[in-house]
Parts: sequence; structure tokens; C-alpha cells
Amino acid sequence: MAWTLDSDRPIYAQIVERLKLQIVSGNYPPGARLPSVRELAAQASVNPNTMQKAFTELERTGLIVTLRTSGRIVTQDGERIAVARRELAQEQVRLFWEQMTQLGYDREQILSLLLETGGNTHE
Repeated sequence: MAWTLDSDRPIYAQIVERLKLQIVSGNYPPGARLPSVRELAAQASVNPNTMQKAFTELERTGLIVTLRTSGRIVTQDGERIAVARRELAQEQVRLFWEQMTQLGYDREQILSLLLETGGNTHE
């Protein structure tokens, strides 16, 4: 998957978001070994220090763990992953709600539209 990074926001924060998404979606399952900082930095075309900063943030949140001899792995704490997944989902809902209200929809109209669409994204 290509790394598309936006120059309007801090690069490390975008890397954190992307890796978090890959973890909660199962692309990096619990216990999976992550590529090295240098390897991922090369893939993303960013400075290794930027990637290291992103890894440090993910470690601070508990989503990844550093093992002395094995590098970094995804936490095996399923609850921690579930919490991160829910946080990401809540942020998406918040952004959606904000955009819909900017379009002039009220709460009832938004809910009606959601029910009407029913998750059918192929229309």
C-alpha cells in the first residue's frame, strides 16, 4: 500500500494513524513483528527519526511493545486494540457528523440518511 502523507499535518502523527489503523484492522495482528524503523522509513520515504517518533508514540499508547531481541511487536492485549479501534471509529463518526451539519443536516436528517443508505456504499 502506498504511503500518501499530507504536508499540512505532522508526518509522524499521520504515520501513527496509519500504523494504528493497520493494527486495529488486523493487517498487523496481535503478536506480529513490525518491520524495522529503517525499513518502514524507507517504504514511507521519511526520515528514520520521524518513524522512530511514531513508534515511540505507539509504544506509549500500548499498541506496540519493544522486545530486546525481537524488535517491536503488536501488543497481544486484545482489549487495548479494541479500545484503539473504538477511538478511531468515534473520530470518524465525529468528523462525519461535523461535515453533515456543515451541509445543513440536523440530527434527525442525518440519522434518516444513515438508515436509508444502510451501509450501501456501492450506489
